[in-house]
Amino acid sequence: MSKSVCFYFQVHQPDRLRQFRFFDIGNDFHYFDDFANRTILHRVASRCYLPANNTLLEMIRRHKGAFKVAFSISGVAIEQFEKYAPEVIDSFKALADTGCVEFLSETSSHSLASLASEREFQKQVEEHASMMERLFGKKPVVFRNTELIYSDDIGEKVASMGYKVMLSEGAKHILGWKSPNFVYTNALNPRLKVLLRNFNLSDDIAFRFSDRGWADWPLDADKYALWLAESLKDSDIVNLFMDYETLGEHQKASTGIFEFIQALPDAVMRQGMDFCTPSEAADRYQPVAPLHVPYPISWADEERDTSAWLGNELQEEAYNKVYALEKSVLETKDDKLIKTYRMLQESDHFYYMCTKFFSDGSVHSYFNPYDTPYEAFINFMNVLSDFEIRVNEKIKENKQ
Repeated sequence: MSKSVCFYFQVHQPDRLRQFRFFDIGNDFHYFDDFANRTILHRVASRCYLPANNTLLEMIRRHKGAFKVAFSISGVAIEQFEKYAPEVIDSFKALADTGCVEFLSETSSHSLASLASEREFQKQVEEHASMMERLFGKKPVVFRNTELIYSDDIGEKVASMGYKVMLSEGAKHILGWKSPNFVYTNALNPRLKVLLRNFNLSDDIAFRFSDRGWADWPLDADKYALWLAESLKDSDIVNLFMDYETLGEHQKASTGIFEFIQALPDAVMRQGMDFCTPSEAADRYQPVAPLHVPYPISWADEERDTSAWLGNELQEEAYNKVYALEKSVLETKDDKLIKTYRMLQESDHFYYMCTKFFSDGSVHSYFNPYDTPYEAFINFMNVLSDFEIRVNEKIKENKQ
C-alpha cells in the first residue's frame, strides 16, 4: 500500500473588539471593530486566500486529481468572507468543485465550548456543519476542534454526533515512543478514528521555512519530500496540519513559499508517496491502537495543552464569566444577543490575554492587537459587563 501525505489547513479570522472603555458600559452596544476586521481580511485575502486558492486549484488540475487537500474554515471566517470578500467564498467553491478538497467541521464560533458546555458545543458544531453543507453541498464527516483541542471525552462527544474521524496534535507527552504517522482510535469510542499532526514536519513549513538562522534553510521541495519519505519508512501517513495563512501571510510570497508548495506534489510522488484527505486516510489505513488522552491537548505552544487560552487567572476569570452567562443568554430568546454571545466565545479573545513571554511569546505577540495581556483582559471584561446588562434587561423585558 502506498504511503500517504495528508495536507490540512485551518482558515480563521477573529471578530476583533474595538476599544471599549469603562464609561461605555451601559451606554454602547457596538463591541466589534468592523474597520479593523475588514481591513485585515482584505489584506490576508490578497496575500493568502486568493493567491493560495488559485495555486492549489492549478496544482489539482495539473496533477489530474492526484493532489488533495483539506480545510476547516471557521464560521467566523465564513461570515467575514460573505460580508467583506465574497470572492474568497467563490474561490473555495471552485476548489470544492474539483472533488479533491475535503471541508471539515468545527465549532461555528471557533470557541472553547468543548471544554465548558456540552450543549453549547453541540449547537455550534451543528451550526457549522449546516453552513458547510449550504456552501459546498456536502455535510462534513471529519471533525477538527478549535486549535486541535482534543481529549478522550471530547472525542466521545464528537463520535456521538456522528463523525467518523477527528484531527488532533501528535503531542509528545501523549504519544511517548509511538509515532504520529499512524491512524489511532478514541479510547472511549473506538469507532472514532484519530489523525495526529506531525508537528516537526508541519512546523518546518509553518514556522521555519523563511528562518535564515535555521540549519536547514533554504528548504526546497525535493529535500522536504526526502524528509517525508524518511518519516514514513515504518509507518502509514504523515499529517501536515497548519494555518492557511502560512501561505503568503506568515510566510510572505517573497520567501518562495508558493513556489515550494507548487513543486511539492511532484517531489512527493517521485518518492513513491501519494496524497489523501482525512476521510480517505481513515478508510485506507487500519488503526494501530487506541489513543489515551485523559486531559485536553492542542497544537498551541511548547506545552501542547490549553494554557494558551486558560493558563492564567485573567483568562480563567474571563472564560468562567462568559460561560456562566449561557443560561441567561438562552433565556432571552433574542437571536442578536445569542449571536453576540457566540462571538464573545471566540478563542482569540482569551489568546490575547496570554502572559507567556518565553519560548512562545513572539507567536502570541504576532497575532495580538493589544499592547499587553492586561489591556486585552480589561477591554474584554468591559464588553462582557455591558453585554451582561443587555442580557438582564432583555430577560426583564420578556417577563413584563
